[in-house]
Amino acid sequence: MRILLTTLNAKYIHVNLAIRLLYDLNKDHEGIEWKEFTIKEPRDGIAEHCAGFDVVAFSCYIWNITQTLEVAKKIKVLNPNTKILLGGPEVSYDWKDVIALEEIDYIIVGEGEIPFQEFLQSYPNVSEVTNLVSKKGEELVYFPKAATFNVENYLHVMPYIHDKPDDLYNRVLYIETSRGCPYKCEFCLASLDNKVRYLPDPSIKATLLYLMQHGRVIKFLDRTFNMKRDFTIDIFKFILAHHRPENVFQFEITADILHPDIVKFIHEYVPKGLFRFEIGIQTVNQKANLEVSRKQNFEKTKGIIQSLSHKIEMHLDLIVGLPLDYWEDIRYSFEEVFKLFPPELQLGFLKFLKGTPVRYKYEQHNYVFDPKPPYQIIESKYLSKEQLRQIELVEHALEIYWNKKRTVNTLKYITARYSIFDFLLGLGTFFAERKEFHKYTLNDVYEIIDAYTQQQYAGDAAMKQLIAADYYLQHKLKPKALIIEEVPRAEKSKLVESLKLNHHKYRHIIIPLSIDFRAFEQEQQIVQVPFNLVIQYSGVSKPEVIYDTGMHEAVFNH
Repeated sequence: MRILLTTLNAKYIHVNLAIRLLYDLNKDHEGIEWKEFTIKEPRDGIAEHCAGFDVVAFSCYIWNITQTLEVAKKIKVLNPNTKILLGGPEVSYDWKDVIALEEIDYIIVGEGEIPFQEFLQSYPNVSEVTNLVSKKGEELVYFPKAATFNVENYLHVMPYIHDKPDDLYNRVLYIETSRGCPYKCEFCLASLDNKVRYLPDPSIKATLLYLMQHGRVIKFLDRTFNMKRDFTIDIFKFILAHHRPENVFQFEITADILHPDIVKFIHEYVPKGLFRFEIGIQTVNQKANLEVSRKQNFEKTKGIIQSLSHKIEMHLDLIVGLPLDYWEDIRYSFEEVFKLFPPELQLGFLKFLKGTPVRYKYEQHNYVFDPKPPYQIIESKYLSKEQLRQIELVEHALEIYWNKKRTVNTLKYITARYSIFDFLLGLGTFFAERKEFHKYTLNDVYEIIDAYTQQQYAGDAAMKQLIAADYYLQHKLKPKALIIEEVPRAEKSKLVESLKLNHHKYRHIIIPLSIDFRAFEQEQQIVQVPFNLVIQYSGVSKPEVIYDTGMHEAVFNH
């Protein structure tokens, strides 16, 4: 039997850990192979590759189930004898509609290690394989059984050893140190497995060391990495002892339970930029949190973020659509979280994942959601369709102007003086009337925000100047003049000479402002004073702001 373990990743940079683990556990089984595709690849090409196998086993998620089923149908056209086996979170719950499809032969429900091994050993007589759904004519055959895989069996497993080492460097590499989650958030599949199991320490460190040696970005899949103080610090120490300069590590943490010893360790030993923390705040509204069985102390969370933000890059998440979260609640949560100025703020929309309690209880809150993946909210008793559409405009503006770091100074200024939620809502609306959110130029970004602020904030001169500064600081090469023109040529020549700038090696632009840009950049203060913003371009790296101290030049990397 030739069997292919495969999946369709969302992007090439992503990897699938599940098929690598299953392959390494069963690599001695004759005829087994593995290969990854992406959802953007032509379906015909994927099907053609797969049709030569006796069994094709797909790893399924909300982001690839639609494309996977399309490929499965094409495989059957090319080779009706190829059997299609599905597994993964997207087919582990409410699977009857999927197994009813003519092109699907088998589904593994739940954790895959035990059923997949039994399947390999039993095929084609698979009627008694643990947690396998199959067909016998018009009849479904399902053998449910409580079967928790002993993760100690991963002691000598190395999931990435079968990749070409050179292929790992430019991809996001995933590692799990534990399974399960102690929390019961009703919108999350992890809440269904409250028994936390840790993989063998030697296995974790061997895999982690291999990824550090061959990869760059390493992301831990643990839902709450910081559950155990000693374990967390031990892994941090291991990373500090073995990481390479280009390595970056991302962890999903629960900030309000981060142990003081971990905070102290980070302050004392962890260099800036090495770690990224993904923190799911979701909402500041405690009623909404409790309604979905979620506990969170936002003040503690905020304190941890503020304490560590100079060392750790923060990625914060909010969810729109939770029960009891009305428009004003969402606006308030957004305002409070944005004030923390995380490098990335994800404004997501509630999704009704198969298997989650929030999906089963949808009628209690008059939820309407898309029946197709990713099962996103359409409306509820708390938010109308129009309100959700408006929040989507906020999300688009947030992504373009903040998460892509195009107007960081401008949005910090707005946050201190206006409602950042209202500003982004207005800007998103204004943008949508002029351009498509996925089809615009870099100049469009700045011309649109400049036009919007001239219309809505005409008397705010500082805002226009900060938009101009953000524009000129976005480029590696000296850009064309936009929003505010340069100082006259003669004045620029005098300033270049007085600052002793190397105009042979670099290009410079000098913008006349009426606010002290250094005071704003460093202290968030608006000081009204004539100020020449001098920016130096190398053509290969981020621009530098040149400050005239009155005696010597001082160069600050922007």
